[in-house]
Amino acid sequence: MALSLPLFPLGTVLFPGVVLPLHVFEARYRALVQELVALPDPPRRFGVVAIKAGHEVGVDGVTALHDIGCTADLRRVEQYPDGRFDIVAVGLERFRLGEVTGDELLRSEVELLADPVGPQDAALAATAGRLFVRYREALLTAQGTSADPMPDLPADPAEVASLIAASMVADVTDKQTLLAAPGIAARLREEVRLLRRELGLLAHSASRPAVELGRAPYTAN
Repeated sequence: MALSLPLFPLGTVLFPGVVLPLHVFEARYRALVQELVALPDPPRRFGVVAIKAGHEVGVDGVTALHDIGCTADLRRVEQYPDGRFDIVAVGLERFRLGEVTGDELLRSEVELLADPVGPQDAALAATAGRLFVRYREALLTAQGTSADPMPDLPADPAEVASLIAASMVADVTDKQTLLAAPGIAARLREEVRLLRRELGLLAHSASRPAVELGRAPYTAN
């Protein structure tokens, strides 16, 4: 399915179901929010795509984008007197970027991508979940912080995959690899690989950044 979307390039990767709060101050993205608010009915979609080269801020800041992104649904808007916005959006579906047009506010005809489920998803989610618990504990131990109880992971393997992907301390390249994985099983397998790699690194590292437990904000709606 093809969909025409305004784009919001970011220095991070959005995953389906994950909550994305943004502070909007540039004129072009203020215009994007105003355009979305003016739509008669939800979902009020825009495309979030990670920056491959360049910077978030400035007209000439973005020089290249990754080719897989995630649609976002605008859920909450707070406008300031000076025209800035605080917004909250939620990731919906992965997409493949088409031709990008526009000078300031970028747009693209995108192809929505399915996330096929398979018989191995539940077992892979359980393995990834166990490794993530160990990973979080290892991060906290490296910081000298006691581990408070982690909330239970969701039962849905797709939700587990998104939560782990969003919560891991990883660079954009690794997170983009997770987003581009063709299906839930492939994403979970890659997470298992990355978690094992990170556990090995943590065993030989004095300190690493903290992970927000399993608390990357998530909604199934």
